[in-house]
Amino acid sequence: MTYGKRLTALALLDSVIVLLGIYISYWTLNPTWYIWKIPMLLITSVTLLICYHIFASIYKLYHRAWQYASVGELVAIAKVVTISTIITMLMQKSVFGNTYVRALMITWMIHFLLIGGSRFSWRMFRDNYMNKQEDVKRTLIIGAGSGGTMVARQLLHNNDTDLKPVAFIDDDSKKFKLNILGIPVVGDSSFIPQTVADYKIEHIVIAIPSLSQKELNRIFDECAKTKVKTQIIPKLEDIMTGKVSVNTFRDVEVEDLLGREPVELDITSISEYVAGKTVLVTGAGGSIGSEICRQICKFSPSKILLVGHGENSIYQIDMELKNLYRSEIEIVPVIADVQDRERVFEVMDSHRPHVIYHAAAHKHVPLMEYNPQEAVKNNVFGTKNVAEAADTFRVHTFVMISTDKAVNPTNVMGSTKRIAEMIIQRLAQQSKTKFVAVRFGNVLGSRGSVIPLFKKQIQAGGPITVTHPDITRYFMTIPEASRLVIQAGSLAKGGEIFVLDMGEPVKIVDLAKNLIKLSGYTIEEIGIRYSGLRPGEKMYEELLNEKEIYPEPVYPKIFIGKAVLDQEDEIEFLLDRFENFSPEEIKEFVVNLANRRENKIYSLVSNG
Repeated sequence: MTYGKRLTALALLDSVIVLLGIYISYWTLNPTWYIWKIPMLLITSVTLLICYHIFASIYKLYHRAWQYASVGELVAIAKVVTISTIITMLMQKSVFGNTYVRALMITWMIHFLLIGGSRFSWRMFRDNYMNKQEDVKRTLIIGAGSGGTMVARQLLHNNDTDLKPVAFIDDDSKKFKLNILGIPVVGDSSFIPQTVADYKIEHIVIAIPSLSQKELNRIFDECAKTKVKTQIIPKLEDIMTGKVSVNTFRDVEVEDLLGREPVELDITSISEYVAGKTVLVTGAGGSIGSEICRQICKFSPSKILLVGHGENSIYQIDMELKNLYRSEIEIVPVIADVQDRERVFEVMDSHRPHVIYHAAAHKHVPLMEYNPQEAVKNNVFGTKNVAEAADTFRVHTFVMISTDKAVNPTNVMGSTKRIAEMIIQRLAQQSKTKFVAVRFGNVLGSRGSVIPLFKKQIQAGGPITVTHPDITRYFMTIPEASRLVIQAGSLAKGGEIFVLDMGEPVKIVDLAKNLIKLSGYTIEEIGIRYSGLRPGEKMYEELLNEKEIYPEPVYPKIFIGKAVLDQEDEIEFLLDRFENFSPEEIKEFVVNLANRRENKIYSLVSNG
């Protein structure tokens, strides 16, 4: 039905109800009134009809979606009917000198019941007949608060969904055995497995937007005991900002279970050193580098330089940022390899950045064991080139992205990152540029992380391969890591190694088990196979070693570790004689250098 036809139909229906109501009420009180009170009835009915339509227009009764009618619509009808009745009473008093209160009160009740009833009968008809679907999934909603109620209402009135809410779960004992929108609250989260069985649940929706990390893990553990698909509504801030609607469900991801409570950034301090400045990001096409670019753009730099070796990845982040910030920020894609010293200095000289985030690196541990020369070229020489260019052109702050694998390293990748830390620490002692490094562990969803590999193995039917049942790693999400890196840059004084609080280390096998459950399988169906530690791989990672300082956090989730620097001669020897070493000698030298094993370094130096 078109808007005009709908408006006309409702107006005619209401007119009939208004006129019929007043005549019924007067006739009910005295069947003979209609004979000798015709002028009074005519004037009263016309007054009441005109007033009703005026106030119906004011309160927009004809602009409401009555298929979703609720208490708010009833209140609006009550206001229109009440005001119209009061004005009619005043008219009777002024024109006829008397007010027929009883008749008008009956009229008020008839109007309220018939007008309200006509609206809600349409909603009931639509809900019970027009929206009835054959193939619906019986759905359990976890959370009977405002979020859960909104989800239930959306599902009940949405023609396009195949989900039918049949029960609520809520940890608030005051809500037990209550009915919300006709749906029972059957118990707390410990009742989830039992409820799934009793109500033949085929789908679960976690509908608590402000759910804490700890609570989400606890609730998911209960959901995982069932074989029912579990989804979650978006975060509260995404709903409030209008990015998504409350009924835009998404699958629960491993990131939801392993992440931590969000850290509030110090917006003022970040803005002071970024806003209106030129920022350069190396490795800008990578998972961490690109997220740093996204986060930095929120603080309105005047220019951001996207430096990377791979043209496709730089093209993608360039297009993404230009679509969002073209008119606000000068975005410059720069194809350059950090190993090309001349090109690095040329870029620095042309753009004179204020802040540099150095995220370019080779980070894959087993690959670098097979290619130690490339690890040294990129992670050591590349860092040296960018850092010395920053010193030469008086960059204000240089932030290097490091890794927990730089602590007591047993592999080439971790050793080269530790040597890179040593290089910028040495520069920090003699430069006006603030050189700092930031260490963190594995990043969920980044290129080369275990999550994509595990997902492919699950899709192929398994098994998931884990190197060792006891191997552990620190994990954080890409946005979390990037935000804390940016915050660390605002805290830089020069020479620090910032360590991000990664929470508790996670067993890789537990990560694999969670991913299997989230994918809707049992561990027995997919299976887990242990393949043994790979070259250079450690059983566990550390964030600081015993020779480094453990202070109080300088900011929530950020600590400072002051690493010892006393290997300058050995670093120079590596840089000068690198091309004369064999791959095996490079591996031995960098691991010993990073771990400060002077006697073994000396024997290699003597042989060289």
